[in-house]
Amino acid sequence: MKLMVIGLGQCGSRVADEFARLGQRARGERGTTIVTGTFAVNTDQTDLTGLSHIGSDYMHRILIGGRKTWGHGVGKVNEMGAELAREDGDKVIDAVRTSPLFYQTHAFMLVAGTAGGTGSGAISIIAQMLKERYIGKPVYALCVLPFEHEEVAELRSVYNTATCLKSIHSVADGVFLADNQRYVRKDASLAMNLQRINRQIVEPFYDLMCAGEVTNVRHVGAKTMDAGDIMQSVDGWTAIGVGKTDIPRGFRFPWELSKTSFREKSGETLRAMQAMDAAVSELSIALNPEDAGRALYLLAAPTKEMSMDIAKGLGDYLRELAENAVIRAGDFPRDRGSVDVTILFSQLAFVQKIRDYYDRASAFAMTQKDRLKETTGRLRDMEDAAKGLPSLI
Repeated sequence: MKLMVIGLGQCGSRVADEFARLGQRARGERGTTIVTGTFAVNTDQTDLTGLSHIGSDYMHRILIGGRKTWGHGVGKVNEMGAELAREDGDKVIDAVRTSPLFYQTHAFMLVAGTAGGTGSGAISIIAQMLKERYIGKPVYALCVLPFEHEEVAELRSVYNTATCLKSIHSVADGVFLADNQRYVRKDASLAMNLQRINRQIVEPFYDLMCAGEVTNVRHVGAKTMDAGDIMQSVDGWTAIGVGKTDIPRGFRFPWELSKTSFREKSGETLRAMQAMDAAVSELSIALNPEDAGRALYLLAAPTKEMSMDIAKGLGDYLRELAENAVIRAGDFPRDRGSVDVTILFSQLAFVQKIRDYYDRASAFAMTQKDRLKETTGRLRDMEDAAKGLPSLI
């Protein structure tokens, strides 16, 4: 699948930068194109300067709101980000249209953090513009949820997240959810943590995007997972994850290569099951698979590690997890010494974390309304008390 990626705000731009790295990796390792263009959109000039893989020209690093922000951010204000996107969104549309690989693009992927600012305010506006301008191309969103300490320290982040999710869900064809807190390492520095988290967020997309685009016959699966399968599997709230199991290395004589003992056969099946277990535990957000209406899995492994028994075992296992879902499956032969399983749950009827955001945001809005009413009353009392005083002007 070929995606055109647009990062919005600081978080979205950094994650889009990792998608650009994935595109370079696919060209180097597999000689194929999976990312047709990456763009970073922000109101903060300094944040745009810090990117590593997105082109440094003004068509790929797009500064919006220059007349109002003077190259600085908008703070945690969704409304300002949305306003600037409405005013300068044409810059994004023009950049997308002039990309040389635009007509090879299967879908758009918009990326943003939801805690507040340019990205969370602009993502639904830009998504609506793309859907109106380019009818027929799906528009997906990758929404990065805030850390727990951000939610505790500033309730405004919870309110911003709730309004962002509500807005983008009504516009986008599918919304991938990535919970920052699930990727945190307690023993790593802040910069290393953020870089590692951004890399982990995009990593599950790699095999899934490559499987249907490779041209080397050795890497074409018996049941190819192409762009059509993915687009039919993504709808509404979506989670994605990947699990890996290393294949033990051991020397074998040439005349032994065609012989497989029952222990080795059992080990192959066990490795695939372990990889699927790891993929479920590493999903981008906590969920109950029974709430999924659609699901898919992709098995990526050396050819000798894939068999009908393994495919049946994985399919049966996923059916037990998501008994109400329409399931699609694919395989992706490759040369690396590990068994990888990518798993995706979509059309989720219920996500507990999103429900919590909505409930807390409603309570926050009521509290703010009461506080504003109280403050207004006190100001009115002060003004009444000051009416009898003489003016010095």
